[in-house]
Amino acid sequence: MNKFSFAAAGALAVFALSGTAFAEEFPSQPIEVVTHASAGGGTDTTARTMLIRARRELGVDAFVQIKKGGGGAVAMSYASGKPADGHTLMAITPTHLITMARGRAPIEIDDIKGIARSTDDPIIIVANKNTGIDSLEKLIEESKNAPIKWGGTQAGGIDHIAAMTFANKSGAKVAYVPFDGGGAIITNLMGGNLQAAGLNYGEAVDGIESGDFVPLAIMAPERLGVLPDTPTVAELGIDGVNFSTVRGIIVMADTPDDRAAVLEEKLLDGMKHGTYQAYLSGIGLDSSSVAGSDAWDAQIREMYSNIYDTLEELGLRK
Repeated sequence: MNKFSFAAAGALAVFALSGTAFAEEFPSQPIEVVTHASAGGGTDTTARTMLIRARRELGVDAFVQIKKGGGGAVAMSYASGKPADGHTLMAITPTHLITMARGRAPIEIDDIKGIARSTDDPIIIVANKNTGIDSLEKLIEESKNAPIKWGGTQAGGIDHIAAMTFANKSGAKVAYVPFDGGGAIITNLMGGNLQAAGLNYGEAVDGIESGDFVPLAIMAPERLGVLPDTPTVAELGIDGVNFSTVRGIIVMADTPDDRAAVLEEKLLDGMKHGTYQAYLSGIGLDSSSVAGSDAWDAQIREMYSNIYDTLEELGLRK
């Protein structure tokens, strides 16, 4: 082989090595985060705030892609149709899990895997102080005489499913009363038209601080730091009743594990930054909202299982 051949072979080897390194570089293009909700809403704002610092951590641009419709079905269809190479993420909420459980989604629970949780706002069971119900045990006992009038958002939504999952697993009798939003629930609970409700802390805090609402239990694995004396439902012997207004990032299940690990690390690092932590504080949450893939994926699957079973019990599955 002449000198030219050696030089050419060397150049080709260098090119091949550099090409391999380039092919393995991740991320190598902008990251797309698919959401299902309108611009300016909670999911949209959470995703955009998370990306402020995540862009720097990832070393590439990142943007939100809104795909509205079908209770998240349109977003799921779009995200699942993209290459599973880690450059397309999806922000999900319990709405997506409900759509899956009702058989109205283009994907199933085993088609996704959790990367990082961005917010976790557990449902708190509260009672009107004038009912005399000051514990979860008393609420269950009172329900044996007449079903508890329990307020929440629309039938088939996460509030409804949470209430009926609690009823099924505790033996309590619940008469669920749906409202258009949290404001109407609070007004009716305050006015005595409801005996109990499932509220997020931000919704319940004024009533709790004024003494009008009695916090009975938290639908979460751990107590809330802002309500240290309020037990979890599980502490009271009722397992599997964990429901939150929760948001987080997932990818398709066939995304390479090494790329999923990079995404998890970089997103978590971004959410540790003061900008995102200030956002959490502003909506009444703290750093415990943020969690990695193990905790987030397990939470997704537990919530999905409860949603599926309760929808089946209510006859709301397709």
